[in-house]
Amino acid sequence: MKKIGITGGIGAGKSLVCKIFELLDIPNYPADYRAKWLQSNDPELKAKIAFHFGKEAYFENGELNRNYLSKEVFGDDEKLKLLNNLVHPAVAEDFKNWCKKYSNKPYVLKEAALLFETGSYKQLDAIINVHAHQALRLKRTLERDPHRTEESILAIMKKQFSDEKRLDLADYVIHNDESKSVIKQVMALHEELVG
Repeated sequence: MKKIGITGGIGAGKSLVCKIFELLDIPNYPADYRAKWLQSNDPELKAKIAFHFGKEAYFENGELNRNYLSKEVFGDDEKLKLLNNLVHPAVAEDFKNWCKKYSNKPYVLKEAALLFETGSYKQLDAIINVHAHQALRLKRTLERDPHRTEESILAIMKKQFSDEKRLDLADYVIHNDESKSVIKQVMALHEELVG
């Protein structure tokens, strides 16, 4: 079974592309969602986060105090690196266990915004980059997340690899810039990955 990463900048349309693959009966592991889930549900990870960031990192009900943790790591590269070094191994282990359920599939997807940035792409067989130019990604994200400001989205984009770098590193590209049919691109890529 092949393990295929799927990534792209904020607003590129990763979720849309993954939904099309799911309609083709290809399982998708949403790494960003699972990372959030594990931070509130994995006892070992929770203990490590509480040890390094204080018991304020969690509410009394055991849920992660995202606002507190965000303030702790915002603008502090060392603290952010520490948090990532705690979370990423937990996600990698969770993905490995998840894959066991789908050994009968020709391939599975691992969807993550920061596949290249975290180095986790190295554990995968190939990477699909969902591509759309920055202005379109900004417009989509503002429409999808009306609580975000243009400045906050641009700040996220700055932390992500550039489009050029992602395109250079990816094995496959799906253009989600309204110039080509995304469904046709996914179908063609699916045929290639199954074959």
